[in-house]
Amino acid sequence: MTPDEALSALRARIEPGRAEGQAKYHKQSREVLGIPNPALNEITKAWRQQLGVEARVALAHALWQTDIFEARIAAAKLLTQARIRPDAAAWALIESWVPDFDSWAIADHACMAGQKRLLADPARLDTVESWTGSDHMWTRRAALVITLPWAKMNNPKPDDLARRDRILGWAAAYVADPERGRDWFIQKSVAWWLRDLSKRNPDRVRGFLDAHGAAMKPFARREAAKYLTG
Repeated sequence: MTPDEALSALRARIEPGRAEGQAKYHKQSREVLGIPNPALNEITKAWRQQLGVEARVALAHALWQTDIFEARIAAAKLLTQARIRPDAAAWALIESWVPDFDSWAIADHACMAGQKRLLADPARLDTVESWTGSDHMWTRRAALVITLPWAKMNNPKPDDLARRDRILGWAAAYVADPERGRDWFIQKSVAWWLRDLSKRNPDRVRGFLDAHGAAMKPFARREAAKYLTG
């Protein structure tokens, strides 16, 4: 499948009158086609079934380069699956996208693809940790969004518990930063991580909030504690 064929398939699923509202909601200056997410899911699922790994990575790269809102989301969805073998090229491509993040919707879809690759090879957390010192807010945010699986694990193994503590260390450093840690999206990402963890380990979240909650904005503390009781 060529990039032009893929774009034609996407444009065929445009819902008239939808693009303007989507562009406003997602605060997009890039082109927005107006394609419902279920349609994107259907299209990209078919592509994943039809294309081998190398072809999927090549198509994802081409779609990302168009800088069209739905094309970038479709690029991420092409790589969102648990098993991609070999997956080095897919991970390298996802990693290359991170400096381009400027929108939560695009970033979150790309991070969902990246989550699968991190679980496949947790050693990649070393790369993700380097993002935490970036001057680019979206890159710092991505370090928490892409590691959410460790907040959601119901039966983590000892190595996973160590990784969880490592990531919570990043979150603590974020909220302690008087300049970069005050950004709304950073505070939201910390709260999101803690909120998901609270469903599995509420005491760990209480401990974090006791130690670092004073440095969090009120909305972030409320979000982090949403599922805590007592």
